[in-house]
Amino acid sequence: MQYTQLGRSGLKVSRLCLGTMNFGPQTGEADAHSIMDSALDSGINFFDTANVYGGTGHRGRTEEIIGRWFATGGGRRDRTVLATKLYGSMSDRPNESRLSALNIRRALDASLKRLQTDYIDLYQFHHVDRKTPWEEIWQAIDVAVQQGKILYSGSSNFAGWHIAQAQEAAARRHSNGLVSEQSIYNLLTRNVELEVIPAAQQYGLGLIPWSPLHGGLLGGVLKKGRDGVRRAEGRALETLKKHQEQIRRYEDFADELVREPGDVALAWLLHQPAVTAPIVGPRTQAQLDAALRAVDLALDPGALERLDEIFPGHRPAPEDYAW
Repeated sequence: MQYTQLGRSGLKVSRLCLGTMNFGPQTGEADAHSIMDSALDSGINFFDTANVYGGTGHRGRTEEIIGRWFATGGGRRDRTVLATKLYGSMSDRPNESRLSALNIRRALDASLKRLQTDYIDLYQFHHVDRKTPWEEIWQAIDVAVQQGKILYSGSSNFAGWHIAQAQEAAARRHSNGLVSEQSIYNLLTRNVELEVIPAAQQYGLGLIPWSPLHGGLLGGVLKKGRDGVRRAEGRALETLKKHQEQIRRYEDFADELVREPGDVALAWLLHQPAVTAPIVGPRTQAQLDAALRAVDLALDPGALERLDEIFPGHRPAPEDYAW
C-alpha cells in the first residue's frame, strides 16, 4: 500500500479509503468485520463513514458496526484513521441536523458513543449549511478540538466558493480549517475540475473522491451485462444509455491495457492533482481485492491522454468557458 499526506496536514493516509456505507444495509456485520480486517491487513488505514449510514429506519447502524469491530481489540482503533460525517437528519426533531453549534455537539457525542471511541480523526461536514454562519461552526469545532474529541475537519459536497468561505472564516479565528473535501469525481463526472480542485489546491485540501466507478458504470458494466453478471437499472441505466458509446470505447481501451475497467478508473483518479484517496465501498471481499489492484497500476501519458479523449474533462474556471 502507498501512503500520502491528507492535504496540508501532517496526517498520513492510504491511497485508498474504505467506504462503509454498505455495512448494515447490504453487508452483514460479520462480513463487514471481515472486510475491515482484510483492509487493515492490506495496508488501508483510512476508513470513512457517516452518522446517517445504516439504512432506512436505522440511521447510525454503520457506526455501531464499526464500533463493535473496534471493541474486539487487536489495536484496530489505533491502526485506523477514522473519518465520519454529520449534517443529515437523525430524527424528526428540530436541531438534529445541519451544522448548528448545538447539533455539532450532540451529533459528535452520539457518533463517539456508537463508534466506541473517544476521538474522531477527521470530522466532516456532509453538506454545506447555508443557514449557519461559519463563525458559529468554527467556534463549535474549535471547542471539540480543544476537548480532544476531533483532530481534523473536512467538507463534503462543497462548491469551490464554499471552501474559500470556510477557509477564510477559519483564518480569521486562527483555526486550522478544512484539510479535505469529499466530492463525486470519476471519469464520467469531472465538474470538480472547474473550481473545487483549484480551491482545494489553493487552500491545501486533499480531495477524497466518492463514487469512483460511478455506481459501477466504470467497472465493466457492458461486459458484465453481456455475461449476465450484472445489469444496470434505474438511474444507472439512464446514464448508461446516454454514455453507452463512451463506456464501450473505455472498456475496449481497458482490454488493450489488459486491465479490468474498474482498475483503470481507480488508477486514473490516483493520477489526478489534489486526489488523496478514492473511496471504495465494497459489499464483498472480492470487491475489496479488486480495488487493491489499482494502487500499483501506473498509467503512462499516452494512456491518460486516451482517457481524456474518451471522457473529456475541464480546465479550471474561467478559462474552461472564457478566454
